[in-house]
Amino acid sequence: MTNLRVALAQLNPTVGDLSGNSELVLSACRAAAEAGAGLVAFPEMALTGYPIEDLALRASFQQASIDMAEQIAATLATEGLADLCVVLGTLLVSNERPQNGAAVLRGGRVEARYVKHHLPNYGVFDEQRLFESGSQPTVIHVNGVAVSIAICEDIWQPGSPAELAASFGADLLLVINASPFERGKDHKRLELCQVVATRTNTAVAYVNCFGAQDELVFDGGSFVVGPSGDVAARSQRFVDQLLLFDTEESSADTPTRIRQGPSAHELSDLSEVYHALTVGLGDYVRKNGIGSVTVGMSGGIDSALVGALACDALGAENVLGVALPSAYSSDHSVEDAQDSAARTGMAFRIVPIAAMFDAFQSILDLTGLAEENLQARIRGTTLMAISNAEGPLVLATGNKSELAVGYSTIYGDAVGGFAPIKDVPKMLVWELARWRNDEATRAGQTPPIPPRSIDKPPSAELRPGQLDTDSLPDYSELDGIVEQYVEARVSAVELISSGYDPTLARRIIRLTDAAEYKRRQYPPGTKITRLAFGRDRRMPITNRWSEPGVVQG
Repeated sequence: MTNLRVALAQLNPTVGDLSGNSELVLSACRAAAEAGAGLVAFPEMALTGYPIEDLALRASFQQASIDMAEQIAATLATEGLADLCVVLGTLLVSNERPQNGAAVLRGGRVEARYVKHHLPNYGVFDEQRLFESGSQPTVIHVNGVAVSIAICEDIWQPGSPAELAASFGADLLLVINASPFERGKDHKRLELCQVVATRTNTAVAYVNCFGAQDELVFDGGSFVVGPSGDVAARSQRFVDQLLLFDTEESSADTPTRIRQGPSAHELSDLSEVYHALTVGLGDYVRKNGIGSVTVGMSGGIDSALVGALACDALGAENVLGVALPSAYSSDHSVEDAQDSAARTGMAFRIVPIAAMFDAFQSILDLTGLAEENLQARIRGTTLMAISNAEGPLVLATGNKSELAVGYSTIYGDAVGGFAPIKDVPKMLVWELARWRNDEATRAGQTPPIPPRSIDKPPSAELRPGQLDTDSLPDYSELDGIVEQYVEARVSAVELISSGYDPTLARRIIRLTDAAEYKRRQYPPGTKITRLAFGRDRRMPITNRWSEPGVVQG
């Protein structure tokens, strides 16, 4: 086997933007060729963006995707890059069905097409197909190197091309992916590829997408492992990058070796989550052509974190903070909101709602919870009015703990076009705020989040002296129960037997089950956990099932 330089193009496509994505592909191909690469690989569905959902069913989009791949191949040939081998993730059509596939571009044309075999349900690629007995891997030859192509989950399946590649003489397993970010998932990807590499005695190159699409964030983190499972090269995460590596000459009876390439530093847990949240928010706003955002700044920790995220993701000049004090708001709430604005540099204004509240009450004369929620709805209406008049997208500031138990007001604090911390539990909100301030201090910058917003007891301030703990348990207990019940799918009986207070556990489960209708009306938000509300976990709204051990009521 001869030497081969391979480029893994970790890039950020936009769903449906075939022309824009093709320019990204061509630019990466030019850079790869200039760097001496003979093979360049792109992520899963890189040409179309991912996931494309029902766009895959439109015949016009199918044909446009096919035509664009052909056009890229022709353009490369006209630019003198006909010999460059390109593995491009894109939409294919087989037997009149849309397919998640890879097109091999070389010699000015689409030389070969490979269709993903194992198709989990991502909303449109809903046909479950495992490998048939005797199926053969797709193997291409580049400069004497045999490369087997797999798409995402294909590499993990029994009897997959990756499993069979060694017996067909593959020197390198190339895995193209659009693997969404989840907290702690990066290590799992690497470990799985290391298992495959050692089992097949073959080097594995894994290229992943970067960027965000709606709720999903793709964190990149492309890498190469040798036949013994050693990490030969790693890209940075949450950035565009062309990762280059070289194979070494080897004899027919020895596995392909990989020369040591670049190795990015690892991110801490809180750093990767914060990066995911900023990429998720930034790409949602930019890819939808939105110029700016506005945040209702209460002086509390949630809005302070969302404000800091927005400034980091979009620039402070594109963020408007609005304080909306009522008769029940404390002086420090407005002061802390002003402090957030001063620390981050966002624009800031104060819109008192007491007169609006009094006008409603003079007609409605509400009491109790209805009176409290009226304040939240006036704030929501005011933010939406600013959005309509001036254009900024309203960011909802609710966290996962509140969404779990329905601690939000429909048409109040639940209004907005995007919810950056929707999948962030409350305890993690505090951790991220402290981490972000510590990072700023280490960099010699002003910490963006007021210390008092972090330290003071959380409150919606809808009545005199109100605290969140009047309605909810301590957030550490609440988050523990929500994580077990929602993400780990632990039963009520198991929760109680593990040591949680029976009355508290049953109450949280009842609140979580009853709040589905509220969650359905909440804006989309960045997914960071394995089971995010709305995207991964959807329960029937009309539902008489009662979790064993919990009496509904």
